[in-house]
Amino acid sequence: MKKIILVVSLTLIGFTSYSIAADADKGEKIFTANCTACHAKGMNHIAPGKSLSKEDLTANKRNSSAAIIALVTNGKSPMPAFGKLGAISASDIENVTAYVLKKADAGW
Repeated sequence: MKKIILVVSLTLIGFTSYSIAADADKGEKIFTANCTACHAKGMNHIAPGKSLSKEDLTANKRNSSAAIIALVTNGKSPMPAFGKLGAISASDIENVTAYVLKKADAGW
């Protein structure tokens, strides 16, 4: 029982430090430089049903940090794989993710 509690506690601490490590302010700068051509004001000018609104993120199962990080890293046509292309570092993808989720929660 003590081992289970320890594992759960360490897992929760890991998730907490992960979310604290991402910097939405830095993410805003990276988003502005790399994402606004298609996603200005949280919209999606290529595929309108896949905006960055909280509703669309939820409907498209992209409403978690892990899902957004995977999409930005690996891409999905027509979105480029920014992480695999080396255009955005892993830590900057985390920052962009924090920014997107923050803005989605605020309604852009």
